Amino acid sequence: MPTPQELAERTRAFIRDHVLPVEREIVVDGRPMDDAVRLELQKAAKEAGVFGPMTPPEYGGLGLDTRGLAQVLEAAGTSLLGPLALNCWAPDDGNIHLLAHAADDEQKARYLAPLASGEVRSTFAVTEPAPGAGSDPGMLTTVAEETAGGWVINGAKHFVTGAEGSAFTLCLAGTADGPTLFLVDADNAGLRIGRRMPTLDHSVPGGHSEVTFADCRVGDEAVVGAVGAGMEYVQARLAPSRLVFCMGWLGLAARAHEMAARYVQDRSAFGRPVAEHGMAQAHVADNEIDILASRSLIHSTAALVDEQGPVSSAVRHAASVTKTFVSEAVWRVLDRAVQLHGGLGVCEDRFVARFLMEARAFRIYEGPSEVLRWSIARRVLRTYR
Repeated sequence: MPTPQELAERTRAFIRDHVLPVEREIVVDGRPMDDAVRLELQKAAKEAGVFGPMTPPEYGGLGLDTRGLAQVLEAAGTSLLGPLALNCWAPDDGNIHLLAHAADDEQKARYLAPLASGEVRSTFAVTEPAPGAGSDPGMLTTVAEETAGGWVINGAKHFVTGAEGSAFTLCLAGTADGPTLFLVDADNAGLRIGRRMPTLDHSVPGGHSEVTFADCRVGDEAVVGAVGAGMEYVQARLAPSRLVFCMGWLGLAARAHEMAARYVQDRSAFGRPVAEHGMAQAHVADNEIDILASRSLIHSTAALVDEQGPVSSAVRHAASVTKTFVSEAVWRVLDRAVQLHGGLGVCEDRFVARFLMEARAFRIYEGPSEVLRWSIARRVLRTYR
């Protein structure tokens, strides 16, 4: 088995040789991001020996710990399509982790195995239109009523990533015993995929959709784990998923930083290269600081996950700090990269412009910065109460 360092180098070569040629077609030229592209890239990743770094070995993955994953996913993240090619992008990354943690053997065989192999995609339906659950899962309005031998789910969700073309949905619904996770197959007559929401990002297969559960009937075998324990499983999914996002987006920020540093050396203004102007140097320095600080936070939190598991209070706190800082640092780096490119930086046929657009949602999903700051402050203040 290669070391994480060796896998990271192999991943960089894979991104350079197989992903970057496709990236421009998707990100700049407007080729639709669909399952044909995903399967093409994932087939190449398997042949290169870099597919499934976070997937357990018994399901054909590389089974890296979180520290090893940090190295590989930063390398993969140098392209917007890299984590997807490695089967480490939302929502499948979190669903793989959740099913490995909470599903029974039959559910693992039916749902986890094909998901981990890249044969199918999945969705995670939690966020709801107002007045339902968003950042506050306690506002959950989707309900599941128990019937003889099963359940009937009713409710509405939105921002359901990858809904179009997915094989199944993990749905969080309220029951008499508390929030519960259910597996709902795509061909269930009560599952209706509605409008594809016109978001800023375009690099996710299936987009982000509105989904309705209308008298959606599932059997008892659809319950993941224990009835009423849905939020426990969501929490077990959350810290690793936040870190995976941080790892991938850091790779993209590092690539944009390199692009900007090269550009300012070739572009001249006022009689000398832009790189010799103090303000440009300040942007370059601040980008370097943000990238190194982000990498340090990611690796320290990854070590904590490996030592304590994903649901400890210390891990949840560290993951909140890391996600808040890295999401904002990535935005700052990308914004400075656009600035350093001057007028060309805002042209949509330039990667730095598209990177900035694609990354904007990172400060919202998996916990908006404002909500994470609130939870961070509560934990800190509780310590000194």
